Parts: sequence; structure tokens; C-alpha cells
Amino acid sequence: MDFDRYREEVDANRRTHGFDTVDERESAFGRLWSTHEEDQTVGSVSLLATVTDADSHDAADVVDDADRFRRTLAAVTDDGENTTPIGYLVFALPEPDDDIVSAATSYTVAERRTNVFPLVYDTSAETLHIHPVPRLKGRGIYRRQADDAERLFEV
Repeated sequence: MDFDRYREEVDANRRTHGFDTVDERESAFGRLWSTHEEDQTVGSVSLLATVTDADSHDAADVVDDADRFRRTLAAVTDDGENTTPIGYLVFALPEPDDDIVSAATSYTVAERRTNVFPLVYDTSAETLHIHPVPRLKGRGIYRRQADDAERLFEV
């Protein structure tokens, strides 16, 4: 599956799950989608998601983009003190190197009251790489990530 087709399928998923389009002028990431939900485990969450063509990315680019996406998440989501902002930045590319998958799935998620999950979608194998769900501390937010990834980014 090529990048454009994958992004269009994710776009269809986001409409099904109530994500609205964010004005693209607010971000260097192109298409952004957001929604606000109540989660029994995490509480009030503000979600922001995007898919980026990462065909020419290396592991350092993944980390740099995730850091920039964290700043975008903080700028776009302002839903109050008791809301947890969560961002999903999906890097789509064919046959990603292990370094890219590792950089994304080991990225420090929680920082400065924001939670950013870089994910990797292998367009050749049609496989999504997510952060593992820990056995103990922080399980709720990682479980939320796994559920969101399944409903939005697995096509």
C-alpha cells in the first residue's frame, strides 16, 4: 500500500470515530485530526493525530519530528487543566529499519503534561508498530494508545 492510500484510509477511520480536521495552517505536519473524549481510566483526553510520509527518515528524524509534534500538540490542545493531551504521529514508510521502529516505540511518551506516541506503519507489510503496554505503572495511557492505534491506524 502506498502512503497516499494509507493516509486516505486513516482519514476515513478518523471520520468514523469522530475526529475533526484541524486547520492545516497551524502545523507543519499537514493533515491533523482531533477530538475530545472521556476515558474511564485516563479521564478527559484531547487527542491529536497525523500521518506523515517518512520514506526518507532515519531514527534521528523520527525523534526530531516527535519533539516538534509535542510542541504542536501543546499549541493546538488547550482544553483545561484536567485534560490529558495525547498525540499520535504515525510514520508511514515501506520496510522501516529496526532503528526507526525502535526510535519511535521507545520515545519518551510523557513530558511536560503532554503524551506523544510516535508509531510506525510499514506500508509494505501493512503492519503497525506501537508502544508496548507496560505491566504496571502507566498502563492506562499505553492501553489507550494501543486501542486508539487499532481503531484509527490499522487498515
